[in-house]
Amino acid sequence: MFREEVAERYKQIQDEICRGLEIADGKGKFEEELWERNGGGGGRTRIMQNGAIIEKGGVNFSAVHGKLPEAVKKAFNVTEDDFFATGVSIVIHPNHPLVPIIHMNIRYFELNEETRWFGGGIDLTPHYVFENDARFFHHKLKQACDDFSTEFYPKFKTHADDYFFIKHREETRGIGGIFYDRLKPENTNLSWEQILDFSLNIGETFLPIYTELIDRNRDKDFTEAHKQWQYQRRSRYVEFNLVYDSGTKFGLETNGRIESILMSLPPQANWGYNVQPEINSEEYKTVQLLKKGINWI
Repeated sequence: MFREEVAERYKQIQDEICRGLEIADGKGKFEEELWERNGGGGGRTRIMQNGAIIEKGGVNFSAVHGKLPEAVKKAFNVTEDDFFATGVSIVIHPNHPLVPIIHMNIRYFELNEETRWFGGGIDLTPHYVFENDARFFHHKLKQACDDFSTEFYPKFKTHADDYFFIKHREETRGIGGIFYDRLKPENTNLSWEQILDFSLNIGETFLPIYTELIDRNRDKDFTEAHKQWQYQRRSRYVEFNLVYDSGTKFGLETNGRIESILMSLPPQANWGYNVQPEINSEEYKTVQLLKKGINWI
C-alpha cells in the first residue's frame, strides 16, 4: 500500500538523520521513546540533550490514524472521518549562539484515494544572520526543488516567508526556507511516486546542510552577550510555535503526544522587557534581515 511505503521511507530518513547528527555532534546520543496513540498508530520520538553542540534536538517519526476531530474536518474542509498521517519532524536547538536553529518537516496526509496530499518544508532560524550561510542554505534548497520543478523554489520560498512570520512582532521567525502543503498530481504535474521522491529529497537535504552550518560556526568564540541574545531570539521561536504553528495545533487537536509536539521548544528562552539592539550592532543587523522577500540566491 502506498501509505505504508511512505511511512517506511520516512522511518529510513529518521534513521539516517539521527546517525548523521550523532556523528556531527561528536558527543550526544539520541534517546528513543516508542509511543502509541489512543485512537490509532504511534511513533518514535528521538531526543538528544546536552550534546557537544546540540543542546536539545528532536527527530520524530509518527504514523497515526483514526477519526478526525470536528475542528480539523472544518479546517481541512472535508466531511470524511477516517484519516492517516505520517511524517518526520525535526527541530534542533544548538547551545552555540552562532550555530542556527533548524526545523524540518515532511509529511503525508490521507483521507481516501481522492483526498490526500504531501506537505512539509525546511527553514533556518539563526540567532545571528550570516549572509554567506543564508545564501548557502537557500542555494541547497533551490537545487533540491529544481530537481523536480523550477517553479517549486520561488513558490515555496514565498510560502515560507508568509508562513514563518510572527505577525504580532512584524518579523519573520528567521531567514525562511521552503514551505509547501497539499501537493498532489493535479497541482504539481508529478505522479504520487514523484511527489514522494521530492519529499524524500527534501529529507535527504537536511543533513548535508546542517552539518555544514555546524562545522562553519562551532569553533567561533562567543561572549555572554551573544548567549543572552540567543535566549532572546529563542523566545520568538517559542511565540511562533505556540501561537501560529499549524503542526502544533494539529497535534493538540488530534490528541497527539504532548512531549513529541512540544519538543520544538528550546530548553531555555528569555523574555526581556522591550529589548532593543544597539544601532549598527550585530544584533541590530540581524533584526534588519528578519523580513519577507529577501532574495538570498
